[in-house]
Amino acid sequence: MGKRDYYEILGVSRNADDDEIKRAYRRLALKYHPDRNPGDKEAEERFKEASEAYEVLRDPEKRRIYDQYGHAGLEGSGFRGFSGFEDIFSTFSDIFEEFFGFRTSGSRTRAREGTSLRYDLEISLEDAYFGCEKEITFHRWNQCSTCRGSGIEPGKEPQICPTCRGRGQIVRSQGFFQISTTCPACHGQGQVIKDPCPECDGEGRVKVMRRITVKIPPGVDTGSQLRLRGEGEPGEYGGPPGDLYVVIRVKEHHFFAREGNHLLCEVPISFVQAALGGTISIPMIGGGEEIELSIPPGTQPGEVLTAPGCGMPSLNGRDRGDLYVKLNVVIPKKLTKRQRELLEELAKIESSKVKKKHDKFWHKFTR
Repeated sequence: MGKRDYYEILGVSRNADDDEIKRAYRRLALKYHPDRNPGDKEAEERFKEASEAYEVLRDPEKRRIYDQYGHAGLEGSGFRGFSGFEDIFSTFSDIFEEFFGFRTSGSRTRAREGTSLRYDLEISLEDAYFGCEKEITFHRWNQCSTCRGSGIEPGKEPQICPTCRGRGQIVRSQGFFQISTTCPACHGQGQVIKDPCPECDGEGRVKVMRRITVKIPPGVDTGSQLRLRGEGEPGEYGGPPGDLYVVIRVKEHHFFAREGNHLLCEVPISFVQAALGGTISIPMIGGGEEIELSIPPGTQPGEVLTAPGCGMPSLNGRDRGDLYVKLNVVIPKKLTKRQRELLEELAKIESSKVKKKHDKFWHKFTR
C-alpha cells in the first residue's frame, strides 16, 4: 500500500497554519505514544506515521515540495523519513518536553548528532580550472557494528535510572520552592547502561580509517568548501552522523596569477614588437591550445591586453572570467654588429627630429 496523505494523517486541511499542524500532531502523539501503548504495534505505526507527517508539514520547503509533487517529490529530494523511535525522539526532543512537561522515556535516549569534520585539500590551478577527482584519507569514528551504535551489549536493554526513576532530573524542595537539577547518575538521560557493548566499551563507536573520492567542480578557489553529508563522525548512541567539509586551497601557479575568476600574466616583448606591433601566443592552462593576441604599434611598457572569456570558469558554470596580459618591453643587453648599425642609423634620424623639435620649443622663449 502507498503512503497516506500527510494532511489526512494529521486530520488538518491543506490550508492549515503552523499552529493547527502542531496542535494536531500533539493530539496524535499523546494518543499513540509508545509509553502509553506498550506492545501495541498498531499504535507504534500510527505514532511513526504522524511524526513523519509533522516533520514534513512543519518545514516550509518540504511542505512546498510535498504540495507540488507529493511523496515522490520528497523521495527525489532525499527525504527518507525516520529510521525508528530513537530518531523521532532525538529530532523532536524539545517538542516532547513542551508537550509532556518532561522528556518521555522514549526521548531519554542518549542519541546525539555526530560532529562534523574538516579536511584541508590543496589542489593545483589546473585542477581548479578543469575540475577533478581526488582521493582523500582521514580517520574518524564509525558506528560500532556489534551494537549498531547503541552502546549496549546485544540482547540487553538499558535500565531505568534508579536515582531519578527515569525522569532525567532530580527535584529538591527548599521551602516553598522546588529546584530541578540534571540527574548526576544518568546525566539527564533517564536510562543507564548496565551491560555495555564489549566491542566499543559502551560508547557506540570505534575508530577507523576512511578513504573516499571527492569530486572537485571547475571554478573552485581558495576557501571554497565542499560539504559531504554523512561523512563526519557518527552520532553517539545511534544518532545521525555529522558532515565532512573539504576546504580547498589552490596552489600558486608559476605563470598565471588569479583574481576571482580573472587570470593575469606578464609577457616579455622586444622593443621592436612594441614599436612596430605584432602578435604573441599565450599558452592556456594545462597545456591546451594557445591563444593569439595582437600587439598594437607603439605599445608602451606595462600596457595590458585583454582576452575576454579566457579566464577561470565560474562555479555556476554559466560564464568565465577574462585573461589580462601585461606587456613588459625588454631592452637587450648585447647587440650584434648589424643590430648596432641599424640602431645607430635610427638614432641619427631620431636626433634630427629631436633637434628640430628642440629648436621650435626654445624659439617660444626667445621671441
